[in-house]
Amino acid sequence: MSFNIALTGLQATTQDLNTISNNIANSSTVGYRGGRSEFSAIYNGGQAGGVNVMSTSQNFSMEGSLNRTGRELDMGIQGDGFFVLNSQDGSTLYSRAGMFNQDANGFITDPTGNHLQGYPAGAAGQLQKGNVTDLKVQSAALTAKATSSIGLVSNLNSEVDAIDQVKVPFDANDASSYHTSNTAVAYDSLGKEHALNQYYVKTDTATWSVHYTMDGEDVTPATGQEMKFDANGQLISGDKLTLDIAKQDILDGASALKIAVNYQHSTQTAGDFSKSSISQNGYSSGELNGIRLDDNGNVYGTYTNGQEQLQGQVVLADFNNPNGLTPTSNNAWTATNAAGQPIIGSPKTGTLGSIVGGSLEGSNVDTTQEMVSLMTAQRNYQSNAKVLDANSTMYQALLNTI
Repeated sequence: MSFNIALTGLQATTQDLNTISNNIANSSTVGYRGGRSEFSAIYNGGQAGGVNVMSTSQNFSMEGSLNRTGRELDMGIQGDGFFVLNSQDGSTLYSRAGMFNQDANGFITDPTGNHLQGYPAGAAGQLQKGNVTDLKVQSAALTAKATSSIGLVSNLNSEVDAIDQVKVPFDANDASSYHTSNTAVAYDSLGKEHALNQYYVKTDTATWSVHYTMDGEDVTPATGQEMKFDANGQLISGDKLTLDIAKQDILDGASALKIAVNYQHSTQTAGDFSKSSISQNGYSSGELNGIRLDDNGNVYGTYTNGQEQLQGQVVLADFNNPNGLTPTSNNAWTATNAAGQPIIGSPKTGTLGSIVGGSLEGSNVDTTQEMVSLMTAQRNYQSNAKVLDANSTMYQALLNTI
């Protein structure tokens, strides 16, 4: 009986050594989860029968460290969850290894060609969260967008003297006919840049008249534009205006411009003229020159015109029992009934962690602990081998007495 018990000890220890050696071998594997051999005693009718390896569990309780790589499509998960991959044979795989690149068709893939899954973005840049599909970065140029709104925040000097516009009519070329000016950039539908100038003329204690030129031509509305301030210097009227610009000698074939100009939060106080901010929402066309990823898993294409466009969002999956997943080659797992149904959603929702771009999660193997376990397994193996040696000696002694 002791001979058979020692044999089970050798077999179980050999499996434990396999687990430990696999951990050590994968101590530098991205997203690897260390395994542990779990032993159980064997009894036959109350009689000791030895030991076996009941299961080999993986450590999903501890994360690997995130290592900065700087590569734009490298991704690390901080928290729970797995990347969802569509393999080349059509099956679904789950992984913590975020080593991704673009293939020749723009799809985001891992090194073996499996497609990363996520929510695609529509033509207007909105996420289509009801549809999980292969994520793709569109390589086409970003078309120009005409400016439709301009925001201007400035302070007008209350201490300057008013100008009588009857005696001194406004003239953009005559600096004595206005007090100060601003220039904002505006784009037409063809992506051409235009200079929209605003000229401010104080006409009485609390009123300023605003005149506009684009590329040197007067585009002031026929109704005019007046900004009125209260005794505290706060703007109380004239904070919004719409410019309709249709002159073809300015637009040169582009569509007419309709620009909403907003002066909210502008003030009139004693002090120098100043402009706090100028913003506008148009841009010229641009070519794709990079990719940016945020911690919500949103993938943006960045363009040479300084713009970004949402390309999609990476989804993550979580399981009630990750230890029920079956590990496969190439840093992935497959789902089983023991793992439960995958819970798929956006990063940072529910139990799902966040995504760190430009980083990779290392293995969670503690090499020092594995070396201690290796010495323990070696001692157990030698002890069981010694039992076999003792049994052999006893049997040999018995045979010699017969």
